[in-house]
Amino acid sequence: MKRRPHTGSRRPAPAAAPPNRSPEVVGFIAAVLRQMDHAANLVDVARQKAALDRLPLAEVDRIIRLLREANAAGRRIFVCGNGGNAAHFATDLGKGSSLAMPRPFKVLSMADNVSWMTAIGNDYSFDEVFVRQLENHAEPGDLLLLSSVSGSSPNLVAAARWAKEHGLVTIALVGGKRGQVAEHADHLLVVEDTHYGRVEDAQMTMLHMFCYTFMEKVEG
Repeated sequence: MKRRPHTGSRRPAPAAAPPNRSPEVVGFIAAVLRQMDHAANLVDVARQKAALDRLPLAEVDRIIRLLREANAAGRRIFVCGNGGNAAHFATDLGKGSSLAMPRPFKVLSMADNVSWMTAIGNDYSFDEVFVRQLENHAEPGDLLLLSSVSGSSPNLVAAARWAKEHGLVTIALVGGKRGQVAEHADHLLVVEDTHYGRVEDAQMTMLHMFCYTFMEKVEG
């Protein structure tokens, strides 16, 4: 029985250009492919810019006023979202923005209490992970801010519905589909796109607008 020669850990050499293709042709094809990738990136950038250009700036200004009023009155601001945007906003508003204000923002992300969320999800339903926390903490006049691309996540719909029924001021950031969350919002900020990445980026832009208005002491 013949033994196979030992090859070690060396990787195979890269394939040479096919006999019917010169290195110049191969280089030309590679350059064309790079240009196509660049063109695709430009299209993505253009689409993202279009989403940002259509942001509802008048409504953004109204939300900033609501946040300022809530801060002055000592109202609580609850933030809900599946993913990182909402929690990131709560951190920026609670830490960075509060430093520039006479009093800190009373802001709380409903997605941060993992032990409570897992207990609610296990004992009741994941659809109730936000609303059951609101039942414990929220009072009429408090603010609820929801961030969603589809606007149809059951746990966010349940929170928005409960907030509407119990006198909270509800703010919803949604994508072009709007969803059921939009039906329960007092203030709606729509990113007119359905691409998840573009909508999330545009929503984060608006959330940063809210925070940096206070950090940079922009008077409204």
